[in-house]
Parts: sequence; C-alpha cells; structure tokens
Amino acid sequence: MKIRKGMILCLLLCLFTAARGEGITLRTVTCFGGTDPAAEAYQGILRDYEESTGNRVADSSSPSDESWKKSVLRDFAVGNEPDLLFFFAAGGDSAPILPRVVPIQAINDAYPDLKLPEIRALEEEDGLVYAIPAHGFWEGVYLRTDLFEQYHAPMPDTWEDLLEDIRIFRENGIVPIAVSLSDIPHYLAEMVLLSCASAEEQQARPASFDQVPSSWIRAMEVIRELYLAGAFSADALTANDAGMMDLFTSGGAAMRIDGSWMAESLSPDLMNRLRAVPMPLRDAAGPQKNCIGGMSMGFYLTRKAWNSQLKRDAAVDLLAWLTRDENLVQLANSSVTGTLLESVQEMEKRCSLLSPLQDAMNLDARECWLLECIPAVAEGTLSPEECWRKVMEHKPFGE
Repeated sequence: MKIRKGMILCLLLCLFTAARGEGITLRTVTCFGGTDPAAEAYQGILRDYEESTGNRVADSSSPSDESWKKSVLRDFAVGNEPDLLFFFAAGGDSAPILPRVVPIQAINDAYPDLKLPEIRALEEEDGLVYAIPAHGFWEGVYLRTDLFEQYHAPMPDTWEDLLEDIRIFRENGIVPIAVSLSDIPHYLAEMVLLSCASAEEQQARPASFDQVPSSWIRAMEVIRELYLAGAFSADALTANDAGMMDLFTSGGAAMRIDGSWMAESLSPDLMNRLRAVPMPLRDAAGPQKNCIGGMSMGFYLTRKAWNSQLKRDAAVDLLAWLTRDENLVQLANSSVTGTLLESVQEMEKRCSLLSPLQDAMNLDARECWLLECIPAVAEGTLSPEECWRKVMEHKPFGE
C-alpha cells in the first residue's frame, strides 16, 4: 500500500511539474536560418530561454523563400504545425493559418500580467491580431555610389535620370540593375508598380480584371521598357537571385532592387559605398513620396500548443520571452551603418510606407504574377493586359 501511495504521489508530482511547463520540449519554426544575420541572435535567445527555464526548444528555421512558405503552409494543412511560428501576417499568406493560431487578445485575457502588444498594423480581416512583430522592413533601390561617381552617373531622382544611368552603365560594361526575372523578381514588381500607381491605386484590391487599375497595367509595360533599354543582365531570364546578388556586391552591377534584409548581410565597408533610394515616378513630376515597407511578419502561438495541458504555459512563456524588448532589438535591423543607414533614414522620412501588393495576394495569384507573368512580359511573349487577366483568374484577394 505504501509503495502504491508513493507511486501515485510521484505521478502527481510529475504531472504538476509538467503543468508548470518545466522540462517541456517546444517546436519552433522561423525564417531566422541560413545566412540570415538574425539567425545567430535567435539561437542565442533560445539558448538563454532554455538555461533560464529548463525547457528545450526544437527549432527548424530556414531562410524565407517561396519554398519555405509552402512548407510552413503544408505542415499546417496536415496538422504538423509547430508550437510557435514566425511567419507573415495581415496578408494572403497568413489567411490559411489563422484558424490554427491564437489571437493575442485571447492570450492576454488568460495571462493578463503579460500584456503582450497588439500591433494594429498586423490586424487581420476579422479585426484580430494574431502575431507579435519582431521588426519592420523597407524595400528600395540600392545604388553603388562608387560606380556612380566613377562614371559620373546622376542619382536616379527622376525617370529620365534612371534611363541615363542605364545608358551610361551599359556603355561601360556594367549591368545597370542586378535582378533575376525568373527567380525573385518580387521587389522589381513592387517598385515599378509604385512608380506608376498612386497610394490608393497601389492598395486597391480588385475583384475582377475590369477593376484592375490602369496603373497596374502600365507598370507591366515599364518592365518591358526596362528590359528593352538594357537595364538587366543578358541572363536575367535564367540567372538565380544569388548570382545577381554576387554581381552587385562584387561591383559588376550598379543597382539592385531589394529589401532591408539584404543590407544585414553586407560588410560595413560596402555599406559605406551604398545608398538606398525609392524608385522614381514614371509618368509624373516631382519626387517619389511612397515606399514599400511596414510590418509584415510576427511570432504566433499555435492552437496545438494552446490546447495542450502539458505545453500551454511553457509555450506562452516562450512567446513572451521571444518578444521581450531586448530580444526584439537583437532580431531587428540594427546592423546597417554608414552612408547606407543615412540614406535609409532619409528615405523613410520622405516616404509614406505602403504594404507590398504581393502580401495581400493568395499564393497561386502571387506566383502567377511574379514567376509566370513578369519574365514573359519582360521577354515580350505576354502582354501586360494578358498578365493581369491571368492573375485575376486566381481571385488574388478573395471572392
């Protein structure tokens, strides 16, 4: 009898310990992997959490690309989602996972002492916020100021200046703009759209082709114009994005269209030879006053962890740990320095930040626009009108 009571007492003690979240193993998935400069900081944050709590974290993080997005959505679709996730929010990518993640309000209601932030920039269509952002982002045109100075090329403040830059660099054997049209033309697409569309048009969400703003069609015409002007490398239709990045950083290209994440991988010496500027307006006078940027990704707590009596407390604790101010600072874009940082600050002051159009699209429509239409439009085998007809067939913004 004493042995049986002792066994029961031991079992109850084990259950009590588990309920407190001690010794629990949690699964996380983020894009802080590979060469991402935040990868090391993220792993350090996880180690500190493990040492402080006695819990363990089984992390499966990889760099963010279309393959990574698909794998995350596929895992959610088959019930193999992690306990915590860092993923896109307030757009087409997040819609499929919302039934399987927990609103921040619900977490705060159950754990009022945490006071987790509900950032309205990440509000979903149902009016709820499910993710806590780690840092913001921006997209723009990176310039190699050393090449601009060497060849006396003007800053591309106007479209005429940009065309002159393309001519100068092409004549001197320098690729004007390093971009892969088949691999990752995402940022080029956003920049040319912004060069043609007003803020209201850029944020439009048409339900059919007839509602597509004419500026969206004009933007696809501009991609063809840039292609014919020699803005891209001869192999832009087949080269991968990594090769274009190498071309730019080695000095073989004068410009590159990318996001703030690219800057984090550069050396301080190279940052002092770069500037970041918005794409100039195509058909209007004056400076560009709109830029792509904002909050697009955040940490989620999944319902799988929330509904687990064993894991809930530990998972909530990890979410709170990851989103501490000091840890968010480590994950933020804090490595940009020199003249590049100065130009970024100048760009952010002059621009209103708009969310990327692609983030509002469902996966099929986005891939059709970016990976199917853009290379075909650039090469001249698909018209801009046909491009948007094909995209709208996928009902990119819902019914």
